[in-house]
Amino acid sequence: MKIEGVLPFARTLLRSFCEPGDIVIDATCGNGNDTLFLSKIVGANGHVYAFDIQKQAIERSKQRLTDHQSYPNVTFIHASHDKMLELIPDFSEGKVAAAIFNLGYLPGSDKSITTTGTSTVNAIEQLFQLLKVEGIIVLVIYHGHEEGKREKEIVMNYVSNLDQKRAHVLKYDFINQKNDPPFIVAIEKRG
Repeated sequence: MKIEGVLPFARTLLRSFCEPGDIVIDATCGNGNDTLFLSKIVGANGHVYAFDIQKQAIERSKQRLTDHQSYPNVTFIHASHDKMLELIPDFSEGKVAAAIFNLGYLPGSDKSITTTGTSTVNAIEQLFQLLKVEGIIVLVIYHGHEEGKREKEIVMNYVSNLDQKRAHVLKYDFINQKNDPPFIVAIEKRG
């Protein structure tokens, strides 16, 4: 067995919680890699809601799906992930199997436009209403920039204090790497 890197491990988690027909969320669609991955997992009968605050990210993600001839099972939402409860249909409440966040900024774009700790924590709270029991939230936390460090502190404080009766929280990171490597926090909703 080989130890998985952060991004492959995030996908391992998603694969273990998602199946065809599920409803899932890409909270930060970025370049569309996770959106495409989720689209393939949930298949033609499932659905992906993909959020991003940048039009450029939505366009890149749509192009990635077109290039890979994915299922037409994705709804793109040009808004912050902390607007989930407002923008995802009510019938999804309590039925979302998984959500993924890649925190930080859109690679290859304006690095001053980033996710923030406040919006991410608000989105996590909203996801607890949307997630089914034993659903998962996967956060890939990039903290090698100033706003990323602030966001990491806010998010880690929040998840560290979640009631263990409400959620299982896992942290997956490499402790001997330099230059602030990204890490994963996974939150499983309990019954």
